[in-house]
Amino acid sequence: MKRIILFLMSFVQLTVYAQITSALPASVSVANTSVSDTRNWTPFHNPAPLSTNTIPQLNILFENRYIITTLATKCFSFTWPANHFVVAFSAVHHGFSLYHEILMGLTFARNFSDRFSLGLQFDYHTVYFAPSNKYYATIYPQIGLSVPFNDAFRMGFHVYNPFGSHIKGELLTKYLPAIFSLGCVYDFNDEFSWRFQTDREMSSNYRFATGFDYRINKQTRFQLGVYAHEYLVSCMGFGYGFSPFSFDLSVELHPLLGLNTIAQLQYRFNR
Repeated sequence: MKRIILFLMSFVQLTVYAQITSALPASVSVANTSVSDTRNWTPFHNPAPLSTNTIPQLNILFENRYIITTLATKCFSFTWPANHFVVAFSAVHHGFSLYHEILMGLTFARNFSDRFSLGLQFDYHTVYFAPSNKYYATIYPQIGLSVPFNDAFRMGFHVYNPFGSHIKGELLTKYLPAIFSLGCVYDFNDEFSWRFQTDREMSSNYRFATGFDYRINKQTRFQLGVYAHEYLVSCMGFGYGFSPFSFDLSVELHPLLGLNTIAQLQYRFNR
């Protein structure tokens, strides 16, 4: 049984982009180009773009990794704009009965007079190991920055687990990588934008990603992108808004592992 669990954990780790811990959901920003994306915020990604939210909203996200039930990730978040900052609570569940992770995050983001936005998130990460029949946990931060240089060009920076925290059990250890992300977005006009991002996990290779976002009209948008990390992975996405709801669907086709789908439903509350 221990060997089976160790194998599954190793397999899950290999399936995640840039080796980010498996509990984190992928972004609805195509090719996970989320670090500079202020239009499509996804929980547990760069917290700084959250500062642009002016309406309370509820997000529900489901990621089906390679059509394997045990690799599915469920996530929800609630965002509330306060007087001086935006606060959000997010939670994720990933795994199955013998091994699963629960990740909860509390986010604070603020826009400093449109000169830059800063976000800070505190994560409480728990892991259940069946051999010891116990939960183990740790706490670590995420820090994000978003800087507009003009109306068309913006850069974003995000660091996940900067101190390299791990979760150590009696028999097993869950390694949580330290990830540094840097990216930019250029808006050609209100309908068409381009994003580029690079991620660096301190013990692995760089990941490079790029994506295009085209808004057909106010309700409908289409995304197309690609990222390279050991393999070249093509991605596409579709979004549709029907107030107060909006729905996003992103698809990645890995040449070895197959299809990965991310679906997100968002509800915006009236104030």
